Amino acid sequence: MTLNPQAGIGAFIAVPGIPCDQDGPVFREPWEAQAFAMAVALHAGGLFSWTEWAATLATEIKRAQAAGDADTGETYYQHWLASLETLIAEKGIASTDTQHRYRDAWDHAADRTPHGAPIELKPEDFKS
Repeated sequence: MTLNPQAGIGAFIAVPGIPCDQDGPVFREPWEAQAFAMAVALHAGGLFSWTEWAATLATEIKRAQAAGDADTGETYYQHWLASLETLIAEKGIASTDTQHRYRDAWDHAADRTPHGAPIELKPEDFKS
């Protein structure tokens, strides 16, 4: 995915708490950067407004804290991903069941893929 660096500026303005340093957002793992990029791209595509995104993220963080999340910052992008999943389901893009089916298929494909090789989904990955 090619992402215009300017496209993420709206996220910094509208969504407080994004871990940053003087150069911009800070990600501990590649998947965190990918989750950030997906949210920016889906916003740019009109799936949700930043106000809607910030409200969904705040709700997710509060839910996690109520369930015992210590809110040390280490789980921030897990909340980001959960918020993406929520909005994708609410907007009718992919149901929660469909998302879980693909997550399980991805896990199956990852288990059979040698370290360092690209993970490719195959029809058999979707069999339980």
